[in-house]
Amino acid sequence: MSTVPGIRPHGGTLVNRTLRGIAREGALDKAKELPRLELSSVSVCDVELIANGAYSPLTGFMSRADYGSVVESMRLSSGVVWPIPITLPVEPSFAQALSEGDEIALYQPTSAGPHLLATMEVQEKYPYDKRREAQEVYRTTEEAHPGVARLYGQGDVLLGGPISVLNSPIEQELAELRYTPAQTRRMFASNGWRRIVGFQTRNPIHRAHEYIQKAALEIVDGLFIHPLVGDTKADDIPAEVRIKSYEAVLRDYYPADRVLLAVFPAAMRYAGPREAIFHALCRKNYGCTHFIVGRDHAGVGNYYGTYDAQTIFDDFELAEIGIIPLFFEHAFFCRKCGTVVTAKTCPHSREDWLYLSGTQVREMLSRGEAPPPEFTRPEVAEVLIEGYKNVKPEA
Repeated sequence: MSTVPGIRPHGGTLVNRTLRGIAREGALDKAKELPRLELSSVSVCDVELIANGAYSPLTGFMSRADYGSVVESMRLSSGVVWPIPITLPVEPSFAQALSEGDEIALYQPTSAGPHLLATMEVQEKYPYDKRREAQEVYRTTEEAHPGVARLYGQGDVLLGGPISVLNSPIEQELAELRYTPAQTRRMFASNGWRRIVGFQTRNPIHRAHEYIQKAALEIVDGLFIHPLVGDTKADDIPAEVRIKSYEAVLRDYYPADRVLLAVFPAAMRYAGPREAIFHALCRKNYGCTHFIVGRDHAGVGNYYGTYDAQTIFDDFELAEIGIIPLFFEHAFFCRKCGTVVTAKTCPHSREDWLYLSGTQVREMLSRGEAPPPEFTRPEVAEVLIEGYKNVKPEA
């Protein structure tokens, strides 16, 4: 059992794969002689989150048995719920030179050259069916899906085994907000929060987010705003801009003693329903007791049904998920109601609703035009207009 305060981590123990002291010094010396593997940006994210316990109960990259079980049934081979494969893909030429039981050194590519992150015991190396993973995890084999495109472009062999982290990633954005699960659990406890709701987003805050967050905050002690800042699509708003938008609105419109803002350094998979479960389990490890799931959570394009990310929770017993999902409708401003509402609470027709799609908002920002205040607070719009100048258009 973990001694860290709060809700039990997924699997019962908060994993810590970071070496310190004499053990680290010995591993640093040994790493100099090991085969070197430079990681993708996704794998760098995964190493950080395995090490700090956000991916508990994982202690490394998935074995063949765990990988197959996750793809087919959204469970580890132990039966513990886990919906997303966390794997280390490599080229066959690299795998061929390794024997099972070998150790390798994992490096982060940086502007200053390769940076040693961790060592890994290669317990297994195995081939896998990319199209099968695409169909089961992403519900499509189309390369137009960003998660599928990434999958098809990665190495054809997977390495499985535990990792030992020697150094934290460098050149990472927003280091001052990259709290570990152990840290957030202590912060929640010091605030006296027993019920904490987590909010996941990869988008800037707007009035609908504010409505949902504050509605959830009515029934819990604290709100954990946890934007994802790992790999996203090129046309997504940069992480630094998104965080500034949150800071702008938190200053004046949220109770400071009931909200914690941090960043979630995970890569976006765009896996829709499966990723909603994944996001919930990770926030459970950070210490949340509740988790907000909106319509089309972690979706992209038209690959998932509007409510698939909510109904997938019905496939599991609440006890095996271990965190309470809070399901919300899409929120919008109603001109007749004069406030933000949802279809559940507003009796008026669509003609009275102000709703802007992500594409419409991006087009407005690219023109230097502020979205209407009913959609986005002026303080946020100002941040976004300035920040959007450096966003790459979608290819």
